[in-house]
Amino acid sequence: MSSLARDLLHLNLPHWDERNAVCRDCLDRFTHARARLGLYLPPASGPEPPQFKILPTPLRLGASPRYTGRGVTIAFLDSGFYPHPDITQPVNRILHYHNVLTRRSDPSELAAPDDSSWHGLMTSVVAAGNGFLSKGLYRGIASSARLALVKVGTTRRIYHDDIRRGLDWVYRNRQRLGIRIVNLSCGGDYEASYLTDALSQSAERLVKAGVVVVAASGNAGHQAEHPVLPPASAPSVIAVGGFDDKNTLDPNEHGVYQSSYGVTPDGLQKPEVIAPSIWIAAPILPGTPTAQQAALYEQLTRAQDGDLKALLAQHPGVDRELDAAARLEPYQLRLLVEGKMRNEKVISGHYKHVDGTSFAAPIVSSIVAQMLEVNPRLTPQQVKRILIRTARRLPNIEPDRQGWGVVNARQAVAAALNGGDALPSGNHRDLDRS
Repeated sequence: MSSLARDLLHLNLPHWDERNAVCRDCLDRFTHARARLGLYLPPASGPEPPQFKILPTPLRLGASPRYTGRGVTIAFLDSGFYPHPDITQPVNRILHYHNVLTRRSDPSELAAPDDSSWHGLMTSVVAAGNGFLSKGLYRGIASSARLALVKVGTTRRIYHDDIRRGLDWVYRNRQRLGIRIVNLSCGGDYEASYLTDALSQSAERLVKAGVVVVAASGNAGHQAEHPVLPPASAPSVIAVGGFDDKNTLDPNEHGVYQSSYGVTPDGLQKPEVIAPSIWIAAPILPGTPTAQQAALYEQLTRAQDGDLKALLAQHPGVDRELDAAARLEPYQLRLLVEGKMRNEKVISGHYKHVDGTSFAAPIVSSIVAQMLEVNPRLTPQQVKRILIRTARRLPNIEPDRQGWGVVNARQAVAAALNGGDALPSGNHRDLDRS
């Protein structure tokens, strides 16, 4: 074994003993990750912001960069949206926007961001962003997919029946827009049997029509009551829970997240699979105070010591604590800025890291887009079966919290490419070849 391979294993697997066998797939994954991240390394000299505090999602899941959801349309139902550069540059991939609350399809609504825009902005970009503002670093797994954006609520509330109306709109427009996947990072108001619940029935109807429906399981796993609500509780819907990978590539570090789980009123165990739901890179909504602060923090981390006070003087009022600290020594200012970035979860001037099953669901939707790109003939039932068969169980975590386990992006796509049959480990290494 080369010294580079040995170093990679020690860095990514701190508990690895050199006397133990080496997982070839793990070594391939770490080598690939190092090569990909090397594309974004900063110059050797000059102040630079901290690099790679958050690993990109495709690398964390070992997703193949060859498939990016080309030709696949994902519909997102959420509180609101924004035409972020990561989904509109260099080509606008937003096919359609519809507001269920007003029953209008006016794309000009997207131009003026408000608090309701942020959640849907993040979920859509987590799945399908191309990393335009990060030079490709923080892209989603389905970075070429097309999007249909459906507003079903506001920051204050998303109602059970409005989600149903959103699903019904998707059903009526699925063929016109070529919608193959629906992502729901929102849930209903109450538990209900799919036999009588109209929201669940709408989700089931979409699946019967050939559309894969993916829904977040919720974030109530830390509470005494932690039910999975409609539409995630519907039988044909892929309910996605979360896990915490500690922002590392070491599977030994993976732990549980507070996602909802349990038996539905119809006796179904949910969720089916889990995906990363914390330490997820997501865009900051442009035009907000948070965006102004993040941009200033990044400028300060890049600036020379002698320029720090002048920069603060040029941006009064953006951060009052920094204004008050302008007379501190440069090293003290840098410590203050670093602490602010850490506390506010800011990665750069354009991204921060977020958590919740709201982001685990679009990660699974993006893997499904890869699967449908390589095999458009797959039915929703086949997609669900592949995700379950290729998932990897986390040890020492109760099965009811994780379902069949962590989604395996590479093996799921390899199985789809193979006509729907799950492949044994090791038969998916050609997914990167062009």
